[in-house]
Amino acid sequence: MSETPSTMLEVGTQAPYFSLPEPASGNLVSLSDYSGKPLLVVFSCNHCPYVLHIIRSFTEFANAAQHRGLGIVMISSNDVTGYPADSPEKMAELAQKYGFEFPYLYDESQQVAQSYWAACTPDFFLFDASHRLVYRGQYDASRPSNNVTVSGNDMKAAVDGLLAGNPPSGDQIPSVGCNIKWRAGNAPDYF
Repeated sequence: MSETPSTMLEVGTQAPYFSLPEPASGNLVSLSDYSGKPLLVVFSCNHCPYVLHIIRSFTEFANAAQHRGLGIVMISSNDVTGYPADSPEKMAELAQKYGFEFPYLYDESQQVAQSYWAACTPDFFLFDASHRLVYRGQYDASRPSNNVTVSGNDMKAAVDGLLAGNPPSGDQIPSVGCNIKWRAGNAPDYF
């Protein structure tokens, strides 16, 4: 299993716009739906072992964090032709299986992933209420290949700080995971 690290987009970057379909509901969800609200954008997919390693913990954390005022969207940008396990139908099934209370969106064109400089699954981008990036790093130090317990400590600390008015420091550890599965000829040049 090869690890791809996050690109660590510059803190302070304005959240790129998105408007994407949510396969589970058929609704379009946009960045503007979260105007004036802090937002966590997570690039993910259905089959990645790094995602599956944290999915139960992350879902519990995310569902609870929404009740504290944090907006959350998860986005799959993988090429479904080469990776049919990541199809919109399978996305809806995964959202139901784990009880997502947040939208799981489909980025078919892969343009949203490129605009965020997303590189891996999972890849986390935490924005303040003005949608300026304050955290882009790991959920925690646990990986499928190590014996560290999944805790979400890094993400929880970043979110707790942001919601308390104390944004996290710039000293952040990149997320790692499987690379986003780009369509032929669509891989970005930021690697």
